[in-house]
Amino acid sequence: MRKAQIAAIDYYLPEKVVDNEELSKLFPEWSPKKIFEKTGIRKRHIAAENETAADLAVKAAEKLIKEGKFSADEIDMVIFCTQSPDYPLPTSACLIQERLGIPQSAGAFDFNLGCSGFVYGLSLVKGLIETGSAKNVLLMNGNTYSKHMHPMDKNVRTIFGDAGTATLIKAVDINQADIEFIGPFVYGTDGAGAESLIVKAGGARHPSIEKAEIENGNDSKGGFSPNYLFMDGPSIFSFTLKVVPKMIKSLLEKTGFSKDDIDMFVFHQANKFMLDYLRRQSKIDPEKFIIDLEDIGNTVSCTIPIALARSGLKRLLKPSMRIATVSFGVGLSWAAGLVKVSWV
Repeated sequence: MRKAQIAAIDYYLPEKVVDNEELSKLFPEWSPKKIFEKTGIRKRHIAAENETAADLAVKAAEKLIKEGKFSADEIDMVIFCTQSPDYPLPTSACLIQERLGIPQSAGAFDFNLGCSGFVYGLSLVKGLIETGSAKNVLLMNGNTYSKHMHPMDKNVRTIFGDAGTATLIKAVDINQADIEFIGPFVYGTDGAGAESLIVKAGGARHPSIEKAEIENGNDSKGGFSPNYLFMDGPSIFSFTLKVVPKMIKSLLEKTGFSKDDIDMFVFHQANKFMLDYLRRQSKIDPEKFIIDLEDIGNTVSCTIPIALARSGLKRLLKPSMRIATVSFGVGLSWAAGLVKVSWV
């Protein structure tokens, strides 16, 4: 019986750091203390001008190779989750295959998801491995939301940071059909809320506006140009309160487990205020709830793999612990799934 199992996780953060003191100079009405109180974030890493999401993910993968976790010639599938591809085409995963020296016999594709992307990625890989389509899959996440943010939009600049992650998932052969290292999963989508978190211009529906038209950053309605990331914070907060507790209930019902059977909950690291509120609403023991964004911010689909990797290094996780990964955000999209610790 073939099962999918996480073998290794690592991440890479850009060198440039923007702390609350620097942001407070741009937004004097928000002191460094106030920014931290509202977000739980003290600093965030920002990609350089010529540094892409694929660059960050490749550096995370190179760390795994250097650590001896795998060699490039073992990989037979590359999957890259990003909303900041190098080009409209070709797919960035094809470029990553060449950069890492992965064999030409490997498959490679991107998928476009934000905050729920890692959990969706795990489910994709599980399907590929357990149906025999792949044996060693490199699931990569990379985000550079900083390139979509207007420099004077404090709602997003105080929250988002850039990062790249690489997760090696391998096929293992076991005799017991009832053992699951990854999954099961539950999902949800509400496209009616798409404009709550969006970069409206730049695609086929709304081509980019020429720079000359947006130098002041404002559109005719007094907001920032459609070329930039827009976030309706209250709407996103209401959405999470509506779907997250129900999603956890659905996951537990699907698995037959209770909250007591879950060793740790790792939510998408949106911001500390939201996480604290969701934990209380979902009645989760704080000792079983990881918050890990103070020094990196909200790195979109990278938050959960970073939290899993760093929690392992901090010895918060032990082999065979049962983790509930819970994601939600841009789309609107949400997903949750179980993971058994196998990378520490």
